[in-house]
Amino acid sequence: MNERPVFFHVDLDAFFASVEQREHPEYRGKPLIVGHLSQRSVVSTCSYEARKYGVHSAMPSMQAYRLCPQAIFVDGNYRLYSKVSHQVMDILREYAPVINQVSIDEAWMDMTGTGLLFGPPKALANTIKERIKKEIGITLSIGIAASPFIAKMASDYNKPDGLCMVSPGKEEFFIDTIGLGKIWGIGKSSLKILNSKGLFTPAQVRELSLERLEKICGNAMGKYVYNACRGIDPGMRNTEVKSHSISTETTFLNDISDRKTLQLVLLGMSKEIMERSLDEGVMARTVGLKLRWGDFRTITVQSTPESGILNSDQIYNCAVELLASKWNEGEGIRLIGLGLYQTYNGDAPVQDSLFSENEHKKREMDKVVHALGSKGHILKKASQLDQ
Repeated sequence: MNERPVFFHVDLDAFFASVEQREHPEYRGKPLIVGHLSQRSVVSTCSYEARKYGVHSAMPSMQAYRLCPQAIFVDGNYRLYSKVSHQVMDILREYAPVINQVSIDEAWMDMTGTGLLFGPPKALANTIKERIKKEIGITLSIGIAASPFIAKMASDYNKPDGLCMVSPGKEEFFIDTIGLGKIWGIGKSSLKILNSKGLFTPAQVRELSLERLEKICGNAMGKYVYNACRGIDPGMRNTEVKSHSISTETTFLNDISDRKTLQLVLLGMSKEIMERSLDEGVMARTVGLKLRWGDFRTITVQSTPESGILNSDQIYNCAVELLASKWNEGEGIRLIGLGLYQTYNGDAPVQDSLFSENEHKKREMDKVVHALGSKGHILKKASQLDQ
């Protein structure tokens, strides 16, 4: 007899900001923004106190300042965040036979068949939450469902420090409860299209045929909305377990159509995955970019330089080139992701002739920034001083 599938979606609450508040008790209860305050920077993340003022990730820092001038701005310590993320994921691996880590602060756990070992899913989720709060000092939210799609939305249902389980057969009820605008993947531009056709609830969408929705929204988006409103996993999750890659991705609150903003997000992602690669002692041969447009078109594209990848500047430069090859100014981007692939032992001998002396120097500087970050110091390379 096949067991019912059980998935946990784990989402660390305002992760970077929570780590900063753990390290600096004076920041607790105050609006905190992780991101450099300058004309050329964006918000990496912010505390829930800042979100009350309308601040959100990928927002230009100066706009965040205008919304919340009393906010505390801090530069990101990616070395520390990576370390804490590893601690969390190590705990999760004690319970789950399969983990798909989507980014530094988010993972799916396939818990199917673990009931006899760990007990009922909700009780186990509480155990995990309590362990991480006690041992690591941060909170997380967990969604439980029979599909990764529903689990993802359940984890967001009563954040922060939330726990929500959607029982099998209750998926449509849950979708109706959260409403059309809260369905994962349906952004403001998609919602506007649906609303223009008199569709304001998932129940109203379910009255339409797939063919009708495809005419209204386009084939990709129409099929996505058709399945999503029925609580059916639309298959937008990358199911590859990230055992040989390091990646991160973010879904924007509003579609981003500005090149500068997208490049600044990629800069932050480049630094993050470089820190994680140093933390794991690996190097990579390939950089991959993932883009999802507002109409749900999704592509992944990769670049494998002849010389390989040594430093964060190379990651960023590859990412910008990949973006330019697939995206046109003015197109709204819903999701962006960046990853390192074909990873290998970072201590293995490197064929020096493949790299310029300058690339080696940049890697050594990345290592210095990485090492100082573990001691609580924030150091930037000259190329990043005005970011």
